[in-house]
Amino acid sequence: MDPRFDLQFRLTLITGPVRSGKTRLALDMARSFPPPRLYLATAQALDEEMAVRIQKHRAERGEAFLTVEEPLKISAHLREAGKEVTVVVVDCLTLWLSNLLGQGEEKRQGIGEKFQELKETLKGMTTPAILIGNEVGWGIVPENPLARTFRDLSGRLQQEIALMADQVILMVAGIPWPVKGGRG
Repeated sequence: MDPRFDLQFRLTLITGPVRSGKTRLALDMARSFPPPRLYLATAQALDEEMAVRIQKHRAERGEAFLTVEEPLKISAHLREAGKEVTVVVVDCLTLWLSNLLGQGEEKRQGIGEKFQELKETLKGMTTPAILIGNEVGWGIVPENPLARTFRDLSGRLQQEIALMADQVILMVAGIPWPVKGGRG
């Protein structure tokens, strides 16, 4: 494990672009804790390509983690599981947000409350948690309103979690960069 990162954290956010090594780093960090470890997956196999991705992630984790696949109600699972495991990995906040937005316009109005519920849950947890999110706002401005809403909400969510986090790590091309906390 990289000596720059503190494993005696309560809350870590790992962020960066897609396929940058965020999950690999989170799993490596979590493996430093004794079992049982929880992996809370937010992805949904809505098409064949995503089903293959999910299967690869399952194989990568092996039996080292208890896995809960929950696309929407992550706060409830964090509250319950946090009492029985040594560490929790949430992969990922960005897909969770996408799932919330995918519920339709009337449910979108409650996303702010879901963010607040997650923050309150994380504040109340004593079990270490590693949250993963994708940086989606470094590219072009999306051309449609839903994509802009997603980008904006994703940025807001990660800012709020980063403020709470003991350490924030930015992954770039498989290389972790400590942004906050850690041993710089």
